[in-house]
Amino acid sequence: MATIADVATLAGVSKATASRAFSRPEMVSPATAQRVRDAAGKLGFVVNNTARLLAGGRTGVIALVVPTLDNSFFTPIIGGAQARADAAGFQLTVVVHPLERTGELAAFERLSRQVDGFIVVAPRGTDDLVVTAGGSKPSVLVDREIDGVTSVVADTASAFGSLAERFVRDGHERLVYVGGPEGSWQDAQRTAAVRAAAEALGARLGVVGPHPSTFAAGVAAAADVRRHDPTAVIPYATAIGLGIQYAYLADGAKPPVVSSERAIVEALGLRGVPAIDVDGQELGRLAAELVIARIADPATPPAQSRLVVPVDWGA
Repeated sequence: MATIADVATLAGVSKATASRAFSRPEMVSPATAQRVRDAAGKLGFVVNNTARLLAGGRTGVIALVVPTLDNSFFTPIIGGAQARADAAGFQLTVVVHPLERTGELAAFERLSRQVDGFIVVAPRGTDDLVVTAGGSKPSVLVDREIDGVTSVVADTASAFGSLAERFVRDGHERLVYVGGPEGSWQDAQRTAAVRAAAEALGARLGVVGPHPSTFAAGVAAAADVRRHDPTAVIPYATAIGLGIQYAYLADGAKPPVVSSERAIVEALGLRGVPAIDVDGQELGRLAAELVIARIADPATPPAQSRLVVPVDWGA
């Protein structure tokens, strides 16, 4: 098996130069770097990135922490983060931690010794708990903002506010917002935005919840929704909205207009139903990019990024 010394000999450079051509290519001339790569190719030499990272005190691993695997919202976030991490030479590992109790901090401490950084999705824990959990390694918070913590958020609150405003302007005088998981940061933002839009235009708003982001929760919430006799419903999550629609139909009743995702609207052949779609892939990609930058330079100042979330009103 070829070694770095063999590559150096064939390329006509020192062993140190050959090593730098792989680990810090900006420190050697382009011609030298290419000569070293050509020699490695001829000899079948493969750089051991793991050994290189460990030698530098790195593991090459980023942990993406989610509160549950039951919520499909996290799937594209994981995909986007994994693609960006892979492109940068990192391995992404997915770990489930609700991060709602101080007892979880011991597990985070153990995990921090095995990774270079964290991407954390923690919608319900206290600010102090979340900050403490991610404080031992470079961390980026997803879909939640805390002062002094780097984060990336899908601005669904603005989209929900626009949705409520458009519903009212289209003649819907009775709205219902069906809230998400108890203590969720995003749910609080969305509730406030919908309430502000309804109050500004004089519409009646009922708020139902909190509820988990599941189909079953939507079915269970339907009775409370019907008591408000709404003409339009804005659910925290698509799964909740589908459960509400199912419960109406199961009782032989026509459901009100329920906002959803574009794929669901098209699959059901619905017309005039607005859709809100979060680009989860981009959310995960940007989170990974931010944590990789913080791993490279832990002194990078905290930054908060927001992704615009458009409302698609369809035909």
